Amino acid sequence: MNENTTPGIATALGMFRVQPGIPVDQAFDEVSLLLGCVRDLSQGSDEDIAPAALTALRYLSAMAKALLNDLEVARNQEV
Repeated sequence: MNENTTPGIATALGMFRVQPGIPVDQAFDEVSLLLGCVRDLSQGSDEDIAPAALTALRYLSAMAKALLNDLEVARNQEV
């Protein structure tokens, strides 16, 4: 596996796995996009956030976390 790609070992919610071989730059772009969606959906007071948005927040944040975890593994493998 190329050290500039994701190893594909991190999972999100026990159902989704990061694909191996994704270029690190692309993975960082996707993390940024996911976290931007989380930020946009979570703005406002807690009672203003619709239940569907809370579900979306759960999935989006878990996916972002999995990507970041996989990127961390990739970074540690470079050393």
